[in-house]
Amino acid sequence: MKLGSSFWSNAKKKYSIYLILIVLFIVCSVVNSNFFSVSNLTNISRQLAVTTILALSATMLIISGMLDLSSGSVLALSGVFAVSAYKATGSLLIAIAVGILTGVICNVLNALMISTFKAPPFIATLAMLTVSRGIALLYTKGQNILQLGKFTVLGQGSIGFIPIPIIFLVVIAVITWYLLNHTRFGRSLYAVGGNEEASIASGINVHKTKYTAFIINGIFVGIAGVLFMSRVNAGLPNGAVNYEFTALTAAIIGGTSFSGGVGTVGGTLAGAFIVGFLDNIMNLTNVDSYMQQIVRGTIIALAVIYDIRTRNRRTSSMLGKIEEKAVGKETVKTIR
Repeated sequence: MKLGSSFWSNAKKKYSIYLILIVLFIVCSVVNSNFFSVSNLTNISRQLAVTTILALSATMLIISGMLDLSSGSVLALSGVFAVSAYKATGSLLIAIAVGILTGVICNVLNALMISTFKAPPFIATLAMLTVSRGIALLYTKGQNILQLGKFTVLGQGSIGFIPIPIIFLVVIAVITWYLLNHTRFGRSLYAVGGNEEASIASGINVHKTKYTAFIINGIFVGIAGVLFMSRVNAGLPNGAVNYEFTALTAAIIGGTSFSGGVGTVGGTLAGAFIVGFLDNIMNLTNVDSYMQQIVRGTIIALAVIYDIRTRNRRTSSMLGKIEEKAVGKETVKTIR
């Protein structure tokens, strides 16, 4: 009986997020017939690609016990520099390289503040949020960069019937999954997020792990910046505002724990699509923009509350097992 109960309990924890996604998809299709149209689903996929890439990189950082509040602003800075590089050279490869390099530099600075100078991730990345947005506005003098020409193919083009942003997303999701599940780096991320002191004691190079995590974050954010600017057909220094919170929300809804050490790529993808479907159906049903902000804020609060409750239950369960072992050992000693 206990075995069956344990099985269903584990199944519920593991697959409930996917069931919620399926139910939400069905409900949205019933509420508004336009939701299920090919054009709308294609539009959702293009929009979701950028925020989901940010959510995947956020997942790696949160698993390791860190976070990045600057990803939206760094995305804008990377995108603006990439657009400028394309207009100067006409090369998509150079534009992508510039976008990635910008993201990496910003995130190396984040890692420097957090890992080397021991600044709290919240404070360090909040500072980068302000600085990078300021640089983007200063560089463009607050003006949008227009007339991008063929640069738009990355965000608006398709290969066959598959939007190019979705191809980028799939590749990045596979890379993230492989890193987390099949590399020493991935195991180090989980270990550092679970218990940093124990990781140091076991020989893990925590300093290197944090820097690597932020460098990968920078690569993903840089790519997201290129895709975003390409999709909107402009270099927007004020673009992607609050995207970092959308990414964090997707990761937390998908089961990534703010306490570190817990998270999966599949869960984050499901969380990102849940957030995207909710935003889309609210737009289709003409929900007031202020009400949409209330809904998003409520979702974040509920996700954090759920994370805290889950963490407390997990801690209580571990303590219970430890107590049972201790009682068992005492019983054995008494019998002897």
